[in-house]
Amino acid sequence: MQIFEEKRVYDDDDEELDLIAPRSKRAQWRHRRVGPAWIKFGRRVKYLGSDLNAYVEENRVSPGDMA
Repeated sequence: MQIFEEKRVYDDDDEELDLIAPRSKRAQWRHRRVGPAWIKFGRRVKYLGSDLNAYVEENRVSPGDMA
């Protein structure tokens, strides 16, 4: 499943990232070193679309698999 464009680089300000978590929550995750992989350029935080899609897939829960 691809929610994000694979070859796009997303800025932490992009509203699309709110599908995963609000900006403040992503900042907490980065501090705790959890959540999707990110890249830092000085103070700027970027996310690769491929990393975001991988994170979504890793956290996908299928009700049929539970039991």
